[in-house]
Amino acid sequence: MNPSCNLFIVGPTGAGKTSVGRRLAVHYGLSFIDLDQEVEQHCGVDVGTVFEVEGEAGFRQRESAQLDALSQRSGVLLATGAGAVLAADNRRWLARRGFVVWLQASIEQQLERLERDHRRPLLAVPDRVARLHAMAAAREPIYRELADLAVPGHHGSVGAASERCIELIDAHWERESPFPSAHHA
Repeated sequence: MNPSCNLFIVGPTGAGKTSVGRRLAVHYGLSFIDLDQEVEQHCGVDVGTVFEVEGEAGFRQRESAQLDALSQRSGVLLATGAGAVLAADNRRWLARRGFVVWLQASIEQQLERLERDHRRPLLAVPDRVARLHAMAAAREPIYRELADLAVPGHHGSVGAASERCIELIDAHWERESPFPSAHHA
């Protein structure tokens, strides 16, 4: 059942928002959208290039514009970028326009999952551990406040994480939802 017309996934870099999001979209019959990919498609270049040319501030403006437009759609699962929650407008749109799921991941999990990933501009630093800790300190309180549901990140595979998300989402909706039940795929 899905009482909300949209499902939004937030969480740190490497939490599995895109991988898990794709599976959840299929399960709930929603159109999958990856916010970073939409920014890239709209700009015609990758996120790294946007950062190089416009800096983080320019990227965040583009990200917010896309998030606003995409979150107004109905029937979508939107996997946000890890930092999309930093802007107050973004948080307001996410909270008002859908059900927000926070995929959690420890610093150790992030390091393991991102070991070979060199495409993320904010992690192009000599000390990734320090950067991830700083990002977590700034963002985790925001994720906690924004999320309708937090999903612990201790699941090994994408399949296991997806199944656990479905269980937790369904259990939450069964307990909390004032909406009538609907069947899902």
